[in-house]
Amino acid sequence: MTVRRPKSAAGFTLIELMVVILIIGILAAVAIALLRGRSDEAKWTEGKAGASTISTALRAYAAEKGNLGTYPPTLAEMGFIASDLHGAYFTMANYSIPACAFAVGADPQLTFTIRISSAGTGIITPTEITLDQAGIWTVTP
Repeated sequence: MTVRRPKSAAGFTLIELMVVILIIGILAAVAIALLRGRSDEAKWTEGKAGASTISTALRAYAAEKGNLGTYPPTLAEMGFIASDLHGAYFTMANYSIPACAFAVGADPQLTFTIRISSAGTGIITPTEITLDQAGIWTVTP
């Protein structure tokens, strides 16, 4: 014996609605996790652009000063002011030059490492990224 619904009772049952809501919840959880990682990657693009600017300034500093320069130079010695490296996620305080050397006759003459820290920027991972004179990016989780 089959039970038929009267035409006036057409619609979804409570269980059908709960299953749909559960499926939407699972899809939303997966999508948010994927988008969160993309958001951090987009924020790091700003940091990488700043590090590339510092890299160019370091090369110009070395070309101008040669072995008479101070290594590593401060960002101020290279002509940066706070607003030059101030973005939505990174400021001048997030950038540092932990290693920099100039050696006449060496190949390469200028070696350096530029560190970008995500401290205080609202970025979850990674915590820092470094750039060297060869253009190689290193990610520290």
